Amino acid sequence: MRKVSKLLVAATAAAALTVLAATPALADPPTGTTPKPTDVVGVGSDTIESLFNQLSVDYNKTHTSGKLYSFDATPQNSTITTKSGSSNCTMTRPFGSTAGITQLEQGLKTTGGALCVDFARSSRDRATTDPTNISFIDLAGDAVTVATQPHTNAPLNLLTHQVLAGIFSCQITQWNQIPGNSGGSSATIAAMAPQNQSGTFKFFLGAIGLTALGPCVSTSNTVQGAAGANAQTLEENEGIDPSLNTNTANVIFPFSVGKWIAQKFHSASCGTVSQCFANETNCPNKTGKNLFGCDLHGTMVLDSVDGTKPTVGTGTGTVINKSFTSVLRRLVFEVVAAPAGTIPTKLKSYFGPTGFTCNSATATKDLKNYGFLALPKGAAQGDCGSAH
Repeated sequence: MRKVSKLLVAATAAAALTVLAATPALADPPTGTTPKPTDVVGVGSDTIESLFNQLSVDYNKTHTSGKLYSFDATPQNSTITTKSGSSNCTMTRPFGSTAGITQLEQGLKTTGGALCVDFARSSRDRATTDPTNISFIDLAGDAVTVATQPHTNAPLNLLTHQVLAGIFSCQITQWNQIPGNSGGSSATIAAMAPQNQSGTFKFFLGAIGLTALGPCVSTSNTVQGAAGANAQTLEENEGIDPSLNTNTANVIFPFSVGKWIAQKFHSASCGTVSQCFANETNCPNKTGKNLFGCDLHGTMVLDSVDGTKPTVGTGTGTVINKSFTSVLRRLVFEVVAAPAGTIPTKLKSYFGPTGFTCNSATATKDLKNYGFLALPKGAAQGDCGSAH
């Protein structure tokens, strides 16, 4: 979520706006702690940042050196120091998967030669524009679907990935233009999308066969206040955002299934909408809930696509449906500085098939609690620890 010095937000989805001060992200290394050159540090994706915050806590409980740290994607445009030992490691916080990968590619080092960033969290796979000197390591399974608000005009039984391509390319702009729905609502579809550094955004766009959004799709989270319109860019996986709670019968928005599961069933409430915007990570009453991340899904509901449901199970037993439409299922990754298909020796004990994230019962439990599917460990494509 964007954190700015003063953010105008809705006190509830329909209530008056309030000016709130920003607070630091909770899940960066503890205040006063700067990772050492020998530590392993990551930046990047919002989708898996809470998962990695938890993995870091659990890994560091049993290690006194070579610790694992992960910097959140927000506050946007803030400054972080990823490691001690060089001004090279002081940088603008990478905001999203692509920004994290770009930062990794720079190869900035401490005076002793250690990388300032050891890995990027990514919710997108390798792109044709990515260089061959970075390697994507399979971590876990996820899926992306579209979310709508209760009482939507969307014909939920008619949404296919081809229909979604029509909506997000603006070839379909009204609900009754969807094949088989000629008697449906003639209201204009309010198609929304997250900021373009988002791995979720890039995956969804490619999965439905598009290379760019149509002109009718908005990425703006505009909040009105006494000082006039304050336009912020929509962040992925935030159902509480004001733009998603206006014109609720017609809004449609891509959403990580894993993130939605974690928010709805495993995360504490952050309170009122205004409190959520003030500090999304410091939610009260975490007893029995995930240590990181709050419930930001709002009232948004995940929709079926191609006649398949995105989730199965109920309550805390809800998981990603392994039979959800294949075009919208995906993996999430660690990206490292190494020739494609390899893992640096230093990082194998963290991310390799026999490393912590793939071979630890604790990490497997963390994956479930944060909404993702554990993969079989191995070197085959799609296995945890497989690199390409």
